[in-house]
Amino acid sequence: MQIRTPAVAGMFYPNQTEKLKSLVHDCFLHHYGPGKIPPTDYTKKIYGVICPHAGYVYSGPVACHSFYAISSNLIELFIIVGPNHWGIGCNIASMKDCSWETPLGNVEVDSEAVKELSNISELVELDFFSHTKEHSIEVQVQILQEVFRNQFKILPVVMIDQTKNTAIELGRCIATIAKKNNAMIIGSSDFTHYEENDFAHKQDKALIEPILDMDLETFYKVLNTKKITACGYGAIATTMIACKELGATKGELLKYATSGDISGDKSSVVGYGSIIFT
Repeated sequence: MQIRTPAVAGMFYPNQTEKLKSLVHDCFLHHYGPGKIPPTDYTKKIYGVICPHAGYVYSGPVACHSFYAISSNLIELFIIVGPNHWGIGCNIASMKDCSWETPLGNVEVDSEAVKELSNISELVELDFFSHTKEHSIEVQVQILQEVFRNQFKILPVVMIDQTKNTAIELGRCIATIAKKNNAMIIGSSDFTHYEENDFAHKQDKALIEPILDMDLETFYKVLNTKKITACGYGAIATTMIACKELGATKGELLKYATSGDISGDKSSVVGYGSIIFT
């Protein structure tokens, strides 16, 4: 079995176990976080979530809203979809016969679920290399380990091709896998990149509205006409489609903030949103 070693440990989050645990704890209790430690008493059926994927000191508090909302569920498989920032490897890539190493221990990839996904979707290729440098899935895994102490597995998918038609097909196929498992879908994306804070808020508000309506056509229209620099737009769209197939009827924004809101430097920020689909 191959071991996928961390790409951003020591940069996006601490590479020492106790420091990492402490930071995740602090993110939950942060002013921009949920302000509580899991588990939650949230009772709505949640089909999937959108989480940011920057350094924990910036995006962690916002991301923890989604993790808190699902924290009382006994989930066995997390299907995590993110962008391939590096553009290396395949257009749509998963991997099998592999374990992800983290400072908190290893997490196994669900090879059977991955094989089934690649069988039902011609888009999905199995390629370890595509995942070697990418952080959009990696940064979700450690928080999952802290929140869900059971032995869950992951199904990782990274996207170079984030077009609408690809998101539709991939989302439908992921829904097929999710129906057969005790699964939760995570779409990993940040929103606007490197704009002034007020402008980022306006841009992202416009893009979040069709996400909450689960309106894919308007989502891509707003994305393109306003030239919004959300890096994982295809991951968001894929998650929307999958959750809709599973029975979700709406999205709920739990928290939005920018790196500038959190750090105080509002000249050039990145936007982060935590959204659940119910």
